[in-house]
Amino acid sequence: MLHYEVVDVFTDRPFAGNPLAVVLDADDLSGEQLQALAREFNLSETAFPLPSRVADYRLRIFTPTAELPFAGHPSIGSAHTLVRLGRLPAGSVLQERGAGLLPLSVGLVEVSLTGGKPTLGGDLDAGQLLTAVGLEPADGAGRARLAGCGLEFGYLPVTEDAVARAMPDPRALVAALGSDGGGLCVYAWDVDRRTAHARVFAAGVGVAEDPATGSAALGLGVHLAAAGLLPSGTSAYTVHQGAELQRPSVLRCTAVVRGETAVQVTVTGSVVPIAKGTIRVP
Repeated sequence: MLHYEVVDVFTDRPFAGNPLAVVLDADDLSGEQLQALAREFNLSETAFPLPSRVADYRLRIFTPTAELPFAGHPSIGSAHTLVRLGRLPAGSVLQERGAGLLPLSVGLVEVSLTGGKPTLGGDLDAGQLLTAVGLEPADGAGRARLAGCGLEFGYLPVTEDAVARAMPDPRALVAALGSDGGGLCVYAWDVDRRTAHARVFAAGVGVAEDPATGSAALGLGVHLAAAGLLPSGTSAYTVHQGAELQRPSVLRCTAVVRGETAVQVTVTGSVVPIAKGTIRVP
């Protein structure tokens, strides 16, 4: 039997945020076995902390249908769980992922994660994306393009009232995004408050809609900087996500911007333990 913990990430109260299963001591399991466990939990992601020769630990992350090179809420939730259980000391932690070595700062409640190297991709067809999520041309509010910090997403800015109305057609959305990106972030931006109301659809990797997406929040900083919506220097912004799923989440981010280029982005969130138990080895 394997021990596991379930935590809610990007929330300060239970039964909100994004739930995560952290399966411990799965060192000897194959990728197929890890995928079977992720299907069993059937959460947006299941995380497996493993030994590493170059970092404090290595993390493998699976959706119910695929392994991801990087994801934010599993990174934050796993680091917090390892510290809470006494397997790592609080403070600075180094995680090994497919996206490289990523630093985290782990406290008793909050964890900050610095994303991988920021990348900015090409333009996407905003009209096609709007149609794929059931919206009209008038709902668009700017340029759509790819961006990321370890995992690229498509970013589609829309008007505030359009966010809640988005109803994606999974096949059309995958066709509109092509093979690029971890999914689509549909968001409305409040310039004065530097706040985004976001939803993330990732049917291509088995997640119809995610309640809180740290990797997408990181990439949003890259996208906002390129759009001239974050000033040069160090800028803070906040992402609100998950309300439409009855899982309200708050992701607090900081981007270091030079000109209109984000050179580093960090996301911070709280973690709440929810459950623990044992599960059979597949």
